[in-house]
Amino acid sequence: MAQRKATATAGKRPTMAEGRGSANDAAPPKDRRRERGEASVQRIIDATIDLIAEEGLASVTMQRIAEQVGSSNALVVFHFRSKENLFRAVLQYLSDRYDELWATLVRAPGLTPVDRLLGAVDCAQRFARQHPKWVSVFVVFSSDRKSMQIYNEIGLPSDLAYTAEARELLIEISRSGGYAGVDINTLSESLNYLVHGAWYWDHLNPSGRDTNVLRKTMLLLLHQAFPRHFDLMR
Repeated sequence: MAQRKATATAGKRPTMAEGRGSANDAAPPKDRRRERGEASVQRIIDATIDLIAEEGLASVTMQRIAEQVGSSNALVVFHFRSKENLFRAVLQYLSDRYDELWATLVRAPGLTPVDRLLGAVDCAQRFARQHPKWVSVFVVFSSDRKSMQIYNEIGLPSDLAYTAEARELLIEISRSGGYAGVDINTLSESLNYLVHGAWYWDHLNPSGRDTNVLRKTMLLLLHQAFPRHFDLMR
């Protein structure tokens, strides 16, 4: 039947409308099945983030995640195969979200080195304020012995890259501003320590999360190193 239909249409010449194509032909039809699959994956990732942030890694099982999502355990296994794969997907998702914010605040065209460094300062605080559960998951992954290997593979390289990028900005500000005697390595690592220390403390003490201490402290360090470029009132 299919062969006869194909033969019948093979020699048919297209009409003028078919030859021109419609305006909708330019965009491929949406793959509803794929969209449902992607939405299902995201729900599972979001549920896993909630569980890890609230209870840590030890209590997270595929069955509990399935219950949280309101689906079967088989669906979670179908998408991720194992809990380790799911954890990797969660950490990669969070790393990608931070990188997106960093790119917006630090790598946008037309920014000066000072603007970029201030963007890095704001990135750490904004991410923590807007997504406290995401920060809690980062802290859990980086402090749990079993998950530290996953963090070292996915999260740590990005952290090192951000620190290196901030260091290059510090070097440029020091050079262009004519500053002498600034310990760039210590300054860049200090800023990094402040971010991770603040995230860890906010995870333990959520009530202090909305303070402006992190930004003020980072600006204090930058003002001491580059007083003409960083105002404490910013």
